[in-house]
Amino acid sequence: MNDFDTIRDYLTGLQDRICQAIEGADGRARFTEDLWERAEGGGGRTRVLRDGAVFEQAGIGFSDVSGAALPPSASANRPELAGASWRACGVSLVFHPRNPYLPTTHANVRHFRAMRDGETVASWFGGGFDLTPFYPVDEDVLHWHRTARELCEPFGGQARYEAHKQWCDEYFFLRHRNETRGVGGLFFDDLHGDFDQDFAYMRAVGDGFLDAYLPIVARRKDMTYGEREREFQLYRRGRYVEFNLVYDRGTLFGLQSGGRAESILMSLPPRVRWEYGFTPEAGSDEARLAAYLHPRDWLSELA
Repeated sequence: MNDFDTIRDYLTGLQDRICQAIEGADGRARFTEDLWERAEGGGGRTRVLRDGAVFEQAGIGFSDVSGAALPPSASANRPELAGASWRACGVSLVFHPRNPYLPTTHANVRHFRAMRDGETVASWFGGGFDLTPFYPVDEDVLHWHRTARELCEPFGGQARYEAHKQWCDEYFFLRHRNETRGVGGLFFDDLHGDFDQDFAYMRAVGDGFLDAYLPIVARRKDMTYGEREREFQLYRRGRYVEFNLVYDRGTLFGLQSGGRAESILMSLPPRVRWEYGFTPEAGSDEARLAAYLHPRDWLSELA
């Protein structure tokens, strides 16, 4: 078995484990699977859970795709990639809970390789996870970042956590709104220093997602809410759509490289709304959110 097959096997197993755990947490709905193939090379399996007791929609996709050449936008700043063939595999998920007090979440782990004349010219790992609450709870934010910090321990500890937390804050930033998408987490890309260590770190992030998220699900899934909270959730989901369609590199690369649109856009929420000039009432629970939408040292401030 070559190393790419080893990565692929880990990723398919991760998708299976997360699906099983989320079905258990939901207690009612099950994932349906959509197998697909890409004409230029490769394919994947998209799994979606709909209308659950906890999750309005939960999507998690695995893909292993390849191409003869990268789109110009992907190689514009990497001249060594121009004209190279490529192969990429990864798992990406976005979960949209029903309860507004339970945060939306995203995670992704991936590997990319570019080749020319049978030789690898570039190879790297990427990934991360982030949390998007609508009604933030400090206990949840602290747990999320403590889990992120702990999984970084064997890979540089505090320095790794701080670097990849900052990268997350900077990446998931809506410049046109001047706010972060949520309270962050970890984000990394182009990790290619030591294959074994980098692969181990990618696995730690993938495995750590459930440790970070499931305790929050257990605490928030049964909280009482009303129409006001639901309407605010739908409004804030609009920010999620704006980020994914305007800034997200994975979405843009997938669409520009001829990827399967249905699987790429699986991350979008099933229901969403926009409202012109919305301003939350001063001092309201909705207004609290603004204090969480900029980079902060969560571990120091909330401990």
